[in-house]
Amino acid sequence: IKTIVRPRQSSESSRKSASLLSPHHSHCRRRSDLLPSPRLALSLSLVAMAPKEKTSLGVSVTPFLLVVHLLGLIATVLMLVWNLQYRGGLSFSAQDKQRIFNIHPVSMFIGVVFIAGEANVMYKMLPAPKKTKKLVHLLLHLAALSLGILGIYAVFKFHNEIGVAHVYSLHSWMGITTFCLFGLQWLLGCLSFWYPRLSTPRREQAVPWHALMGITIFLLTICTAETGLAEKFIFQHLVREREAYLVNFLGLMVLLFGAAVAFCVTH
Repeated sequence: IKTIVRPRQSSESSRKSASLLSPHHSHCRRRSDLLPSPRLALSLSLVAMAPKEKTSLGVSVTPFLLVVHLLGLIATVLMLVWNLQYRGGLSFSAQDKQRIFNIHPVSMFIGVVFIAGEANVMYKMLPAPKKTKKLVHLLLHLAALSLGILGIYAVFKFHNEIGVAHVYSLHSWMGITTFCLFGLQWLLGCLSFWYPRLSTPRREQAVPWHALMGITIFLLTICTAETGLAEKFIFQHLVREREAYLVNFLGLMVLLFGAAVAFCVTH
């Protein structure tokens, strides 16, 4: 509060000032001084909605966001090129049963890796009100869950078509465990933070556990994806050819994407 010292006014100007500063008028002025202007209120709301400009390490967050999106898009393109060009395409009903299986890696990666990773980053970085960020986070994870169900159905259908036993490898064990945790995390998060919601003290207690389990499950999906790529690499006897290099680069992009998402979410 600044104190402004004005020179003495004449008696006539003093009377005019006194008449203007009646009790009712001064009360109105004091109340209006306490209220922010519409422009100031809009600026404050935008600042509150804006994401942090720097990470906890003092580094600008924008390059990391661009890296996350770029790595995710590169990995998605490589996954599609691998299954559409080298593996024969996607189909639920085909003479070539490999095309049924191809739905599995595409759906699982785009769903529980790429979309789930973007959902985690969007909740932290999206410049929007908290309720909007919650809704985006919830819907993106629901889309990831739906694609994951499609991918699991495709691999079980493929095994039935060729007469192979189900859930016999380390990759399948990790996949079933991780996907069950993923679905449970989504359900508990929806009930706790969206509808019907816990009480405020209980939500505050649940937030760190929800965040910890979320990033843990996401990293488990990265590990499961890598074991799946390694298993397919061995089954197809890939050594030194274009498809082998493509699968290796895909594995690296998936790993780097997971690391970038984990960094953005935790810092």
